[in-house]
Amino acid sequence: MSITLFIVRHAKAEDRATFMADHDRQLTSDGITAAARIGHFLHGKAILPDVIISSTAPRAKDTAKIIVEQIGYDPAKIDLDDALFNGGPKAYLAALNVLSNTVQTAMIVGHNPDVSYLAEYLTHQSIGSMSKGAVIAIIFDSLNWAEVSGRTGSVLFEISPKQLPN
Repeated sequence: MSITLFIVRHAKAEDRATFMADHDRQLTSDGITAAARIGHFLHGKAILPDVIISSTAPRAKDTAKIIVEQIGYDPAKIDLDDALFNGGPKAYLAALNVLSNTVQTAMIVGHNPDVSYLAEYLTHQSIGSMSKGAVIAIIFDSLNWAEVSGRTGSVLFEISPKQLPN
């Protein structure tokens, strides 16, 4: 049995301002559109994760909410994890490693560079810096979530909003 992970970098957000905490930055109108396009793409591939985990930062949380509107997932079921904001890639891995064995597909929505580092760690492939709003699908063959670790996954696809047709 295989399990699948969708790693999503939040869509385009406001620039940092001296009067605003980094955590509180919001999506721009372009970011909202990009997240909807990625959600539409995922819906077209009949992707409906069993679990969606998101950073509590508004730009990540709103990216997740926009995607779930497109794919038909209940937004009330998004699991918000504060550790994903400043916890580094280890926080992402920890969130995945505790998932139930009944979960076949999971999505995690967060921040760069952590999401890019996580994808590279899990697949041992050169991912580079994920684009804003991009998603990487990774498959793990014959593993459960507790066993997900470095070099255990393979990239199924990677796509960013800019690669999608208008």
